[in-house]
Amino acid sequence: MDDWIEEKKDSCLSEGGYRKRFSYDKVVRSTHGVNCTGSCSWQIFVKEGIITYEIQKNDYPSTQDGLPEYEPRGCPCGASYSWYEYSPHRIKYPMIRRPLYELYKEKRKDLDPVNAWGEVVKSSSLYKKKRGCGSFIRISFDEAAEIIAAANIYTIKKYGPDRVVGFSPIPAKSMVSYASGTRYLSLIGGAILSFYDWYCDLPPSSPQMFGDQTDVPESADWYNSTYLVLWGSNVPQTRRPDAHFFTETRYKGTKTVVISPDFNEACKFADVWLNPKPGTDAALGMAMGHVVLKEFFINRRSDYFESYCKQFSDMPCLVILEKNGNFFQPGRFLRLSDLGSEEKFDEWKTVVFDKEIGICAPNGSIGFRYQDNGKWNLEPKDSATGKEINSELSLIDFRDIDAKVLYPYFGETKEVIARKVPAKKITVGSKDLYVSTVFDLLVAHYGVDRGLDDENVAKNYSDLNCYTPAWQEKITGIKKESVIKIAREFAENALLTKGKSMIIIGAGVNHYYYTDTIYRAAINLLTMCGCIGQSGGGWAHYVGQEKVRPLAGWSTFAFAIDWYRPPRHVNSTSFFYVHTDQYRYETLKVDDLLSPIAKKDLYSSHPLDLNVKSIRLGWLPAAPYLNVNPLDMSDLAKAKEMNISEYITDEIKKENILFSYQDPEDEKNYPRNMFVWRSNIMGASSKGHEYFIKYLLGAKSGLIEEELDLSDLKEVKVREPVIGKLDLLVTMDFRMSTTCLFSDIVLPSATWYEKEDISTTDMHPFIHPFSQAVDPLWESKTDYEIFKAIAKKFSELAKDNLGKRIDTVLSPLLHDTPSELGQPTEVRDWKLGECDILPGKTFPAITQVERDYPNVYKQYTSIGPLVEKLGIGAKGVSWFCNEELNDLKSINSENNGSIDISSARSVCEAIMLLSPETNSSISFKAWENISKKTGRDHSKILPPKSYSLRFRDLQIQPRRTITSPCWSGIESKEIPYSANYLNVHELIPWRTLSGRIEIYQDHSWMRDFGENFAIYKAPVNIFSTDKFKLDEKTITLKFCTAHQKFGIHTTFIDLQIMQNLSRGGPHVWLSEADAKSIGVEDNDWVTLYNRNGTVIARAVLSQRIPSGMVIMYHAQDKIINNPISERTSVRGGVHNSLTKILLNPLHMIGGYAQLSYFFNYYGTIGSNRDDFVIVRKLNKVIWTQKERGGDIL
Repeated sequence: MDDWIEEKKDSCLSEGGYRKRFSYDKVVRSTHGVNCTGSCSWQIFVKEGIITYEIQKNDYPSTQDGLPEYEPRGCPCGASYSWYEYSPHRIKYPMIRRPLYELYKEKRKDLDPVNAWGEVVKSSSLYKKKRGCGSFIRISFDEAAEIIAAANIYTIKKYGPDRVVGFSPIPAKSMVSYASGTRYLSLIGGAILSFYDWYCDLPPSSPQMFGDQTDVPESADWYNSTYLVLWGSNVPQTRRPDAHFFTETRYKGTKTVVISPDFNEACKFADVWLNPKPGTDAALGMAMGHVVLKEFFINRRSDYFESYCKQFSDMPCLVILEKNGNFFQPGRFLRLSDLGSEEKFDEWKTVVFDKEIGICAPNGSIGFRYQDNGKWNLEPKDSATGKEINSELSLIDFRDIDAKVLYPYFGETKEVIARKVPAKKITVGSKDLYVSTVFDLLVAHYGVDRGLDDENVAKNYSDLNCYTPAWQEKITGIKKESVIKIAREFAENALLTKGKSMIIIGAGVNHYYYTDTIYRAAINLLTMCGCIGQSGGGWAHYVGQEKVRPLAGWSTFAFAIDWYRPPRHVNSTSFFYVHTDQYRYETLKVDDLLSPIAKKDLYSSHPLDLNVKSIRLGWLPAAPYLNVNPLDMSDLAKAKEMNISEYITDEIKKENILFSYQDPEDEKNYPRNMFVWRSNIMGASSKGHEYFIKYLLGAKSGLIEEELDLSDLKEVKVREPVIGKLDLLVTMDFRMSTTCLFSDIVLPSATWYEKEDISTTDMHPFIHPFSQAVDPLWESKTDYEIFKAIAKKFSELAKDNLGKRIDTVLSPLLHDTPSELGQPTEVRDWKLGECDILPGKTFPAITQVERDYPNVYKQYTSIGPLVEKLGIGAKGVSWFCNEELNDLKSINSENNGSIDISSARSVCEAIMLLSPETNSSISFKAWENISKKTGRDHSKILPPKSYSLRFRDLQIQPRRTITSPCWSGIESKEIPYSANYLNVHELIPWRTLSGRIEIYQDHSWMRDFGENFAIYKAPVNIFSTDKFKLDEKTITLKFCTAHQKFGIHTTFIDLQIMQNLSRGGPHVWLSEADAKSIGVEDNDWVTLYNRNGTVIARAVLSQRIPSGMVIMYHAQDKIINNPISERTSVRGGVHNSLTKILLNPLHMIGGYAQLSYFFNYYGTIGSNRDDFVIVRKLNKVIWTQKERGGDIL
């Protein structure tokens, strides 16, 4: 035994290394700027100047009594981030593509930088074709800044500032880093591309029904729910730091239901799993609504449900019934102006019926919002007399006729169903009208029998009339008994608890083309059950980290509105649809989308035509806006002795000036320079990836489809396509990504442990910091320092090239401004002679600003005069902040007579000091402003006085934000943040036409497309695989792109630790049955292809995947283990190689109350769940292309 032991007295080096492994010199609090919504606080440990590891910080402020705590927050991805610091993926130096650099240096010998760039673009094909093919060389930051600034100035001079664009997503994940680029772009007049709609994180149903982009409960509020449904949201996989609330609420007895076509990780935690066929969720939602209406409104009456719907929804609002032959069809809301009233904004006031008063206009509709008469509130009062009203949900006891109303049905074929609706006759002057309530129309729409002797409604749940449980079973595959049981339980629970039934909903359903129909069916259910605005209840949409809590202060600096107003904002989906030429491949025809009772002659067949129409009516923005340089317009107007509005409208009517999307291939009409930072757009969100590569970048692509016939385009001039529109693509990142591989210049960004910034999320109520643990490594710089350097070089070059110029800015009719009161009753088009051109009413708003280009750097680093002169605000709430500016001056010091913001930290201080969420003095001013509109006292929810956050406070501990009227919930010691709480409990209206949750969408386009009510529409058929021949070795499957486990979008997926946990490269999930049918075994290489492109990946076979679908987890990037496609001869592609942009015309509506554009609020979305792919086993895995010759992407 003694021989086994040897005693050594000398030191053991291995033990010493182990002991020192976890020693450190300092620890710093920071977080991760990744779009996961976690926003977790971490400790970063530094030893001898090297970051060694990170550990979750667990000192969050406590939750409310009785709730679990937030910590510990984190996940394996966050715990591995320090590997990036010294990873081979790290970008260490500025890089430029060699052919571009050599071309520029050659021209620079004889010319100044701006003219040298002008010569470079004449030979741009020399470097554009090399994009994606390597050939990077190292340059200095000063050289890079000179080339970028010269390109920007040349583009601005020749084409206009709106030909310089920038894309960066999700500001909440690192607010100052986002603002770094957008501030620079806004100062020079560049266009900022949206992200929330482009990512398809935006649920348009939220603007449609609430007038709000998205506001949701913090995750702690899940614990208060007593019936919790997860619908298309895989919380344990995609909300890992918050998933414990989901499991903890089950401990106290909450029933949980998961709705998902595949058996995902959330299903393991569910009491019930419902698995509808992909994309059919609206049918399930409509059937559940049918049960609730029948059992809780018709067969028996529920006081809580009825009183909630009367006060907080549009269900009692009266709707005009329009004649259609011997039938009627639902028209628009009856307005106060229809009854002969001529007071200002009466066209924007909805009316109800009270049996004592008659027809009257209750407080709260949008017409009162802009009158400042204290009647914009949800008190149940007659706005004319102030008397209490009891609006009737139904006219069934007051009806004059049972009107036969036509409803569209989008089944296997389009049909029209006539159903009886109680209607009342009213006389206005000499005109007779028939009206009904939204509720009466809704009940008939759902097919619920009310004893009106209607043969077209369901007599029982086994009836196959839409929208019964039996009807949905044919579509979704879910047994009707399960639907009846879940709907009944959901409503009964809400009734007993006064609204504590909740639906967590997400990308699993939001990424479909018909997302609106799915979401609206779910929100209808929640509204019927009185759940919205109640703690523990309501809708909880989680996709991106969208919530910038200090919104007003942040947007002031992000969009440089302290210097110039308005900024140029653009909806990305339409922008990329046009400039990547995806409109040339459109198979989705507007005719196929319209209702069978629509006025079809009003609509062109191609979606781009309707997008052009929406731009000229002022509904959507564009970039570029016009085919004329906006810096030249002022001089052109003066030459004709006209003011700018007269000049533009006159020239457009004569068609001497065109909107750029009318002629997208004209050299004046597409973007020239593009910045990408904090994003891997090419690897993660480029819907139609191969179209981007071919048309925007001019590189070698894997696009398979050939261009289609464009004879159906009526508004757009068709030319030969321009291949490679961008002259310059600049990307800033800390890691090599797909976007970097296709860029012309790549600049090394500091990592999240090397900078100072702030982060917030919708998942928790805290604001907390990024802190600099070490200086930026190698030659990397923070995004703020990079753009500051570019701004400085720009100012130097602008002195001799631009000077001061008048810029003419066009803007759409914006939500939360008076311009959202555009055309109140019907759509009139000035081009068709139906109305006059009225900028800001029937045409984009026109504003002139004087840009001081030589002083861009000074403006970038100091606060401009407009904050003091005009004040700031958000979502229609505004205030002045002169006292706070004085405080800020003492904190940040002065810079050339202005307040200094020359560092990222100084911007953080400014954001927090000027925002009501982080400074109580501003909060008090904001509440004073909203009180004038509502006429109500909101003092009981005001935050404590003298609560003002500084950056150093956040470094000590994450801090709670405070209650602000810019959001719809309250920050309280009693309850966690719950969206819409202020609407229900403080009676502040929703920002919709009626001021209430809008079940009914009365815009004429919504009616013509059959979506005035929530409805079921089958997933669109875009014929993505029809051109290919199939054999026994292939199978056609539904293509789904869920969020993955081993990365957050493309971040982390390339780390070795994450590669080891996953399959180590691109992979797709197949059902065992589908795989067997084509001879595929687990880990085999397969190819997926359709008309848009090709993907090569390894197959993961699983019983949890249903037959008929394949899942490629989102954003696996194209930089690791990507073989060459036999079909395209390029590397195998990313998930978006198989997708294409689809425009929904209903997201183009504008100037109509809540259906109005605002940046990331409303606009066309980048849906990506409607494609099919063909799958086959890969014949041969090819890693090199020497035998083929040429470059490899």
